[in-house]
Amino acid sequence: MLSIYSPSSSATDNVVKKSKKTQTATKNQQADVHFTQWKEVSVFITDMVAKHGFQEAELNAMFEQTRYIETARQLMRPAPPGKPKNWKAYRARFVEPYRIDAGVAFWNKNADLLARAEQQYGIPAEIIVGLIGVETIYGKNTGSFRAMDVLTTLAFDYPETPTRETRMQFFRSELENLLVLAKESGADPFAFKGSYAGAIGLPQFMPGSIRQYAVDFDGDGKINLNESAADAIGSVANYLSLHGWKRNLPTVFPATLSPSDENQAQLKTAISKGLRATYTLNDLKGFLTTPSSDAPDGILYGVIDLQNGEDADEYWLGTDNFFAITQYNRSYFYAMSVIDLGRVISAARQN
Repeated sequence: MLSIYSPSSSATDNVVKKSKKTQTATKNQQADVHFTQWKEVSVFITDMVAKHGFQEAELNAMFEQTRYIETARQLMRPAPPGKPKNWKAYRARFVEPYRIDAGVAFWNKNADLLARAEQQYGIPAEIIVGLIGVETIYGKNTGSFRAMDVLTTLAFDYPETPTRETRMQFFRSELENLLVLAKESGADPFAFKGSYAGAIGLPQFMPGSIRQYAVDFDGDGKINLNESAADAIGSVANYLSLHGWKRNLPTVFPATLSPSDENQAQLKTAISKGLRATYTLNDLKGFLTTPSSDAPDGILYGVIDLQNGEDADEYWLGTDNFFAITQYNRSYFYAMSVIDLGRVISAARQN
């Protein structure tokens, strides 16, 4: 979930280096890393004792068992400059026969739960099905990393990038949430497994999102995003409903750019508004229009550009509901793939 994450890194020297900021381990040294010897980890433990009532000895024992995961660190490094982004290629990874068939089966098996989630939260079944399909193919690919390992690695040794300090703070917060989640639920923190970024379960929630947005939708008294499709469905619906989703509002409409240098400048300004809807149809009509007669007046839209490699970009108008999906993962490609996969699965169920 929330993939602000990108690929990948290289190993450094043969010696574990110490600095005022952190320590770096090579791939061959992972087994020799002892997080309890790191100053930043000791500070974190002291804070957890003060804030949440943990026992220092208990946390020290946990971090002695925690492994350094070089793979997670590698996968966080930005991809090298290369080919331009390609929406069609990205879409083809997700809107494909295997995932469509799995989505139809998931929807058929959980139709009553999806209907209840739509009634309670206002999120259409096809959006929930599309999102879980994009994230994990309905639980077939939830990840096998121990969340404790990858979160600790990224919290204290995130690779050198322009956003390194911000990202380390994010992962320290998620590590904190994982430990508190385990304490609150009486679970072993090492039992939580997920992606290389620490995302967990069918919907790939980060620990903080589990604590804040996950729900016990099957009513068994616990939240289990790995094994309960009901909890996954309800949690996705609750998350979107709390991040701006509006009941019965469409998501996107195709758009056409009126060609001219002036319109290109206006388009650039519109795209720079970010992940939010700020324009009326009237505001846009001078340079960007939609052929769809279904696009309602009286609501706000954002301009979406989908790059297609060497081919022309696609333009769309997104409503608040499109941008609600981008709060799950801050990517136009991601949100459009969720929408498209859900639509295709819905159509396949009718055939």
